[in-house]
This record gives sequence, structure tokens and C-alpha cells, in this order.
Amino acid sequence: MIPTIVLVGRPNVGKSTLFNRLTKSKDALVADLPGLTRDRHYGKGKIGSKPYLVVDTGGFEPVVDEGILYEMAKQTLQAVDEADAVIFLVDARAGLTPQDKMIANRLRQIDRPIFLAVNKGEGANKAVVGAEFYELGLTEPLVISASHGDSVRDLIELVLEEFPEEEDSDVEEEHPVFAIIGRPNVGKSTLVNNILGEDRVIAFDHPGTTRDSIHIDFEREGQNYTIIDTAGVRRRSKVNEAIEKFSVIKTMHAIEAANVAVLVLDAQQDIADQDATIAGFALEAGRALVVAVNKWDGISDEQKQLLKRDIERKLHFLDFAKFHFISALKGKGIVDLFKSINEAHKAAMTKMPTPKLTRVLQTAVERQQPPRAGLIRPKMRYAHQGGMNPPVIVIHGNALNHISDSYTRYLIQTFRKVFHLQGTPLRIQFKSQDNPFDQEKPQAVQRRVRLSPRIAKKEVKKALKKQVKSNARSR
Repeated sequence: MIPTIVLVGRPNVGKSTLFNRLTKSKDALVADLPGLTRDRHYGKGKIGSKPYLVVDTGGFEPVVDEGILYEMAKQTLQAVDEADAVIFLVDARAGLTPQDKMIANRLRQIDRPIFLAVNKGEGANKAVVGAEFYELGLTEPLVISASHGDSVRDLIELVLEEFPEEEDSDVEEEHPVFAIIGRPNVGKSTLVNNILGEDRVIAFDHPGTTRDSIHIDFEREGQNYTIIDTAGVRRRSKVNEAIEKFSVIKTMHAIEAANVAVLVLDAQQDIADQDATIAGFALEAGRALVVAVNKWDGISDEQKQLLKRDIERKLHFLDFAKFHFISALKGKGIVDLFKSINEAHKAAMTKMPTPKLTRVLQTAVERQQPPRAGLIRPKMRYAHQGGMNPPVIVIHGNALNHISDSYTRYLIQTFRKVFHLQGTPLRIQFKSQDNPFDQEKPQAVQRRVRLSPRIAKKEVKKALKKQVKSNARSR
């Protein structure tokens, strides 16, 4: 088993910076703001031949018993229970604080190796900086700088010293990855917890609870998956804080990293333009899409009919996606939703053989030929697959730049029906073959001009006139 190392400490001591340093990534949001990290964030690292799993946690407030800080503390304690080793991070600039002492007392109660790291010690006398932290009665303090990398390698080598070397394959299995996206406070984190069967992320009745994109690997019915809980995306005009702007960027990255996007709508609110905008982000990235209308059990039958009409009017461009009316809190409709996620992933990764694609194309053309563009009628010869996630079909022929949008939609519907591409956008690219005689025409015209008797006579007459004029001048 790969050892799991959990980073624990009070807010703003540099846990996320150390996490990024240990994983050699920028997965965790980092800013000079306490309480930025709230959920557990997992990442992989390796030093020499020893791989490890590192867990970033929110600022630990052991004495709080309610609110968002209490939920963050619960997440930290759950991470510690899963840990093989704990790195307790303190701040060299702030010195030893009463909160550090309370955290140390709490950590002594667990049966895990604990390593004390004094962060932000760059440029300081390490012996002097670390002296006051002996009072905590833990291991010998190791002064580091997570932002500069000072002594970070010494720290991780010390932590992994008791763990045996293990083979870690760099080749990862291809498995479905899906992101839960939507506006703030529509129930995304509640849906994630229901799918996982545990309180894995903080679900709090307050907009903006989730700030970072949390990647979670899990197994369901023998199949590996990765689910990504993302921050809610508000309208650009309402995004003022720098942290929220970074959260939106992380959400966009999560959509691009996923195979399937699950758009969560709130049935107790009207379908907003922002919902269509978020769906547009997924379509631009070419991601398969499933729509979950949450809190469906909280509205009346009349409101349900009005909402369905509103969805048909504002989200008509999502006609390829399946819609599910669910309750994430009560777990209603989750099984069918997950089936659609699998179907959408399968459709996005479908392999379409060239012979079958060409036969379907020819059948579609025989049934309905593309309309003429003046005297020209586009001619489609064959098709092949140009990519997956989303599926791309490349059609070759002549004069294909004259294909209309309506005929393109007709082809998309035909391919979608034959290859069962429910839940994924489908893109068609047209490539017209160049006329081999187009480049030779100017040369041919020049040859005909040189060999034309009529043109030759004119040229001779001009040459004679020039010669007569030149002779007259010389006289």
C-alpha cells in the first residue's frame, strides 16, 4: 500500500503550498487568506523509488462545534483517521500559539506517527526558530520553507523512512471522469456525497462553500471512477473576490479534465441564463453532458410542469442530453442518473469504423441530397472518425464548403441515431478535395497565349514599329 500523509495545522500556515510542493503541481488554491482550503484534497507524489499519497486539509479549529469551521474540522479528523503519517505544520513567523497547543493535544490522542514542520523559516536561524516549538512535546521540529522548497525533501524523506519501497506504475488505467457543475448552492456537494455514500465534501446551506475543484477516486460495481466537485459559477458581473475568480478558473479546468459534465439545476429556482452559460462551457469543451434537476421533491405538480416548459425553452440546445429529476438529499433518482453518466461516457469514447461511417453517409445522401448552391451541388465521397471525447466525423468530398447548417444537423442526427451517441455532442468536419487542374490553369493559359497566331502577329507588328522608331532616331 502507498503511504498516506496528511497535512494538519491551523489556518494560513502554508499547508496548500506544501501540498503543491510535495505533489509538484498547482492543484491546491494558494492565497494569503486563512480558511481558503475547506475540503480534503488528495494528490500523488514520489521521491526516489517511494511513492506516496498526500492529503491537504482545511485549517483545523478543534474547539469550534458549529458552522463551516466545524465541518472543516470534521473533514480534517476523517483524513487523520485514514492517515499513515501526519505532518503537523506550524508558522515560524507567528511563533507558538495557543491554537497550536490545542491541535498538538488532539493529535497526541491518535496512534499515528506525527512529524512537526515549522514553515516559513526561510533566511532565519533554524535552531533559534525551532526552539520554542519543543514545548509541544512532539518530534524534533524541522524548519522548512514550503514556498522556497527549503528542507522539504529532508522532511518527506524523514516521513517515508519507516515505509518500504514499492513499485508504482506510471501507467494509469483509463476510467470515466465526470465533473459536477452548476450555479452556487444547487446541491452539487450533496450529490457528490450521495454518489460516494459518505460525507466526503462539505455540504453547507450557504453559497460558495466549495472553493476548489476536488478530485475523488472511487469504485462502483467493480468500475473505477473519478468524480470532481467544483465551485459554483456565478455571473461574471457578480464575481468580485479574487478567490472566487480562481475558483471559476479551476471549474473550467475541471470541465476540460472530465469526460462527462453533470449540470445540476435547482428546481426551486427559475432556469437562469447562467445555467445555459455553464452548459455552453461544457459544449465548447466538447464534453458529454447529463442534466440533473435537483430538489425536485420540494415543488408542487404545477411548478413541475412550468419548470419543464422553461427547460425546453431555455435549454433547447441540450436536446442530445438526458434530463433527470432527482433529490440529492434523499437519494432519489441517483441510480438512473449514474446509468446516464455511463452511457454518455460510452458514447463520447465510441469508436466508429470507416466502412460503416461511409455506408451511413451514403445512405443519408441517397435519402436526402445536399441542396445546390447555385450551379454547384456538394458531393460527399467518404467519412472517417477524426477524434473522440467528443466524437469527430471527417467527411471528404467536393464543394463541401457549400453544405448548409440545416443539412449538417441532418447528418448529425443520422450519425447519432445509428451509433447511439446519446449524451455527447457530435462534431462534423468537411474537407473538400482540391482540383488538381486549378494550379495548372494559369500556366496553360500562358502557353495558349504564346502559341496564338493572332497574338503573335500583334507582337511582331509592335516589334517592327519599335525598330522603325529607333532607326529614325539614330538618323
